[in-house]
Amino acid sequence: MSDFLFTRDTPAQYARALHSTVDTVAVHLAGTGGPRSAASPGQLEDLVAAVDLDRPLGDLGAAVDETRRLYLDHAVHFHDPGYMAHLNCPVAIPAVAAEALTAAVNTAVETWDQSTTATLIEQRIVDWTAARIGFPAAGEPDGVFTSGGTQSNLQALFTAREERLSRPHPGTRQERLAGLRIVAGEHAHFSVAKAAHLLGLAPDAVVFVPGTRSGALDVVALERALHDVAASGGEVAAVVATAGTTDLGVIDPLPGVAEACRAHGAWLHVDAAYGGGLLVSPTRRHLLAGIERADSVTVDFHKSWFQPVAASALLLREGRSLRFSTWSAEYLNPRHAVRPNLVDKSLQTTRRFDALKLWMTLRTVGAEEIGRALDRVLDLAQEAGRIVAGAPDMELVAEPVLSTVLFRHVPPGTGEDDADRIVEAVRTALFDSGRAVVASTVLDGRRCLKFTFLNPATTATDVERVLDLIRAAARETAPRPLEAVAGAR
Repeated sequence: MSDFLFTRDTPAQYARALHSTVDTVAVHLAGTGGPRSAASPGQLEDLVAAVDLDRPLGDLGAAVDETRRLYLDHAVHFHDPGYMAHLNCPVAIPAVAAEALTAAVNTAVETWDQSTTATLIEQRIVDWTAARIGFPAAGEPDGVFTSGGTQSNLQALFTAREERLSRPHPGTRQERLAGLRIVAGEHAHFSVAKAAHLLGLAPDAVVFVPGTRSGALDVVALERALHDVAASGGEVAAVVATAGTTDLGVIDPLPGVAEACRAHGAWLHVDAAYGGGLLVSPTRRHLLAGIERADSVTVDFHKSWFQPVAASALLLREGRSLRFSTWSAEYLNPRHAVRPNLVDKSLQTTRRFDALKLWMTLRTVGAEEIGRALDRVLDLAQEAGRIVAGAPDMELVAEPVLSTVLFRHVPPGTGEDDADRIVEAVRTALFDSGRAVVASTVLDGRRCLKFTFLNPATTATDVERVLDLIRAAARETAPRPLEAVAGAR
């Protein structure tokens, strides 16, 4: 048998390869001096293009070394305190161990005869998360792991669509599809509109409700939107509340939204992809009060739970609603099967054993330690907001709620247009230098810089350092006066 395959005959070879690879990664990560290298896109393209995939190196050590030069040396490192851009996190070490286990065994969790206890472990994690949300046991809550928040939201809205269409109502299915609406806050994640498109709803199917001054969904405006849909003869497939908007970190008023949904008989989906980690926060769990009244909830464990990509889950208040995702195949999950087949409730067929990552983290350090790590980054965001607000050349755009901080660099004498230009110039300069990575967005027509904190090791000193880098980059990228340009010729 070929010795490049991991079989029962090669455990020692596998152990050596695994240890060598892990050692390479550990040494590399310990020595990084910034979130990324300063290599240009052209240089990276040349590096990758120079590899001849039809001429193997013939040695794993050589392949690992080549991969280090191609990938590790130029990867974006989320564990570095200079990374403050998106909702990417450093990962829990027990979860890395779980990844090695699942990759080596190559478990697929779609059916019992491919997974056995892996199916049971995922189900326990689903049940545990549903209990943390507060779903009543009487409804037999259930859920399924997915590839990410976008897929979780898609399946939630698909389920809501089918639940709505299963109710008696005049018109054919096609006619009713044309009149279905999804109501969401103006800061809802883009995946809501994308899901509506993929589900075959009308181009104007998503009704965006204006927010309050804080950016949270306005319950009075929501009530008005629900009434307007009904008055026009349409049907509401779902209301989407967000527990942690991407830019502002705002949590919609879940109790008020739930009341409006109950009054109008509307499905409530809570997108807690970002804020779901609050379920285990020792100090901020109350921010999710009302989430237990949702019909479905999205939670991304690979964000505020510090798990490797990908690990998301869709949780449903009543597990029977997952029946809409069931499709049986005789060779795989026949209708007469007596053992649990997770493919019965998943949009995917082949699926990784991602639940083991969270399982091993919980069994190693416990839920409260995860929550305390999240609390540290939320505390840092508050401190970063104070630092920005106290700087004469910085403008805090919105008070931090979770771990995002929106701000603008406005040196003395800078106009609105110049402040907008500074944002992208600074962001690009920092990324190209490899010394820091920050994000940008647009809020109320104004372009802003954005810090997103998900690294518990990042400190206020790191924030001050990156702000100084922003100032330096703004000076270096500022347009030169015409007389200076002329004098330089």
